[in-house]
Amino acid sequence: MTMTPEQATWFQGTFVRLVDNVDRALMGKRDVVALVLSAMLAEGHVLLEDAPGTGKTSLAKALAATVQGTSSRIQFTPDLLPSDVTGVTIYDQSTRTFEFHRGPVFASIVLADEINRASPKTQSALLEVMEESRVTVDGTAHEVGRPFLVIATQNPIEQAGTYKLPEAQLDRFLVKTTIGYPDLDVAERILAGSADRNPSAHLPAIITTAAVADMADLAASVHVDSAVLRYAAQLSEATRTDSACRVGVSVRGSLAMVRIAKVWAAAQGRHFVVPDDIKALAAPVWTHRLVLDPEAEFAGTTAETVIARVLESVAVPQARAVA
Repeated sequence: MTMTPEQATWFQGTFVRLVDNVDRALMGKRDVVALVLSAMLAEGHVLLEDAPGTGKTSLAKALAATVQGTSSRIQFTPDLLPSDVTGVTIYDQSTRTFEFHRGPVFASIVLADEINRASPKTQSALLEVMEESRVTVDGTAHEVGRPFLVIATQNPIEQAGTYKLPEAQLDRFLVKTTIGYPDLDVAERILAGSADRNPSAHLPAIITTAAVADMADLAASVHVDSAVLRYAAQLSEATRTDSACRVGVSVRGSLAMVRIAKVWAAAQGRHFVVPDDIKALAAPVWTHRLVLDPEAEFAGTTAETVIARVLESVAVPQARAVA
């Protein structure tokens, strides 16, 4: 069943209310909030590459409060074990049974702080849960529920003692973005409220987690014309054939684009996706998935450069709004 215009109008109004509420805690970053919220409703995950103290934890807490969800924070360190993330099965002598103790990954919003400081073995503990929303321990699968959003952070400045995220892990993040520092006026407002060390604690809940799951299901019904699907596929293929790329956008990356484009369209009050949705999301959804050729990278080519070149080279279709 395809989303109706009336449902699209309702979706847009609810989306704006959610963004407004989170923006009360994370002032002046509506674009970032909208992108992260879109990733959550597309049932994807977010990688924030930002300097310390820019509001990453506040964003996670504000989102959890807004959707009446739970939040957890995992500080990734070199000695962190996979069981510290997923949980562990412990033998209970009183009942003579094994009992599973859930790890911090069982939350609506999971902040994986400085994810690149943990070993590759521990990072791999997130692979299954980020892809399938479940954790398998001792052969038993445990669902994490809906909504489920991992917000992972990386510090782009300090690289000592870190591990580079493998391509398989990067490909599981639907979006990579940055919060950045506030402008002067917003910084003044933040300093004026410095007495409140936890602004997210005062945020009212806008919707329930069940309603978030319903919004995600509704967004999945947004219509995508075949011409727009072909446009997304052509862009993906163009990254794979670009001379500066060793690895282009994967099929998972193409599917991720379609999922979030549906949410993005609904957030604009439309029940159909247009090519401009794909173009607007290309950089945050695809740049982190590209692996550049070392020579091209040494010459100054960036993933953003490749995406811009691909968008310029592939013809934009004149797609119909609805089937």
